[in-house]
Amino acid sequence: MRVLVVNAGSSSLKLALLDDGEETIQARELAAPRAQVDPQELRAALDSPLGDAEAIGHRIVHGGERFREAVRIDGRVATELRGLAELAPLHQPKSLAALDAVSEALPGVPAVACFDTAFHAGLPSAAATYALPAEWRERWGLRRYGFHGLSHGWVARRAPELLKRDARELRIVSCHLGAGASLCAIGGGRSLDTTMGFTPLEGLVMATRSGSVDPGMLLWLMQREGLSAAELADALEHRSGLLGLAGSADMREILERADAGEQPARLALEVYVHHLCAGVAAMTTALGGLDALVFTGGVGEHCGAVRSKAAARLAFLGVFLDDSRNSEAHADADIGAAGAAARTLVLTAREDLEIARQVRALLGGGAESAQRADERAGRERFGA
Repeated sequence: MRVLVVNAGSSSLKLALLDDGEETIQARELAAPRAQVDPQELRAALDSPLGDAEAIGHRIVHGGERFREAVRIDGRVATELRGLAELAPLHQPKSLAALDAVSEALPGVPAVACFDTAFHAGLPSAAATYALPAEWRERWGLRRYGFHGLSHGWVARRAPELLKRDARELRIVSCHLGAGASLCAIGGGRSLDTTMGFTPLEGLVMATRSGSVDPGMLLWLMQREGLSAAELADALEHRSGLLGLAGSADMREILERADAGEQPARLALEVYVHHLCAGVAAMTTALGGLDALVFTGGVGEHCGAVRSKAAARLAFLGVFLDDSRNSEAHADADIGAAGAAARTLVLTAREDLEIARQVRALLGGGAESAQRADERAGRERFGA
């Protein structure tokens, strides 16, 4: 089955056609300012091998409580997806705009929604539940959803292959470090904990997002200083993180400036690594130990200095790097030192392969979905 993978970003639309052997037949990236795709440009792109798709897989950021696995898109599903836009107002509308545009261009091709939240849908209650009033949790569905599930799901499958280990026996901490960043504790192929929560704002320090901050501080700013909800949202989403600390959201620039001795850049790097390592330790606690630490995403794949600084702090977990492997790492690689108790991998983020896998599993008519099969596989060792 040839699957067209559609991934809507903040200012672009990525299209990739994958064949049965998971090889990319063709890939294109179209400009999509303000989530709007030029219809003529899209039609021109699809008037090529990209348009020869037998199925379409859309990356959808938020599935809420309703969508816990991939689902075929029809009118009812599309309506429900629009209703979830308020849970991810920065991301969901872009995905839905891409869905509309591609559906109009390829109306006869079956389409599947694949969710970034689905990999975390089976989180243990202790990890998913906020200590909030029961009436709030029940009325508004307040829980930790988690995100980057397509990336973490790929790590859950690719890391065991590279290590030649049974996925059911592995305890993996997956570090998706990009403009957005999150960690995931993967035990037996399942998500047992993650750093993002009700929204993609919780957790690690990111490019322009703050990550977790004291909610009492936000209340203080609203009550004492008169900041509005809109002002807080703008600052936390767009003017915080690395940008707020060092004036740049680009980790490469921050590393260069830190090496040159710039104090704001050094502080930004220290804060970033501090929260990263604290998060890895927390994820390891959820797993009861660590067999593999995996770096993926733009920063995770390309910033050896970040990996090295993190590993130095995580030596107590058995993480040790081979310096030459770390500095030369590209594509999928084991960068751990010989004899290290925990292996350290660098994996290329391949949400496209994970989406295509889910599309084939759903449309292939199997008895159970790929997501349910993964959850069932790890339950024997790691519990419900």
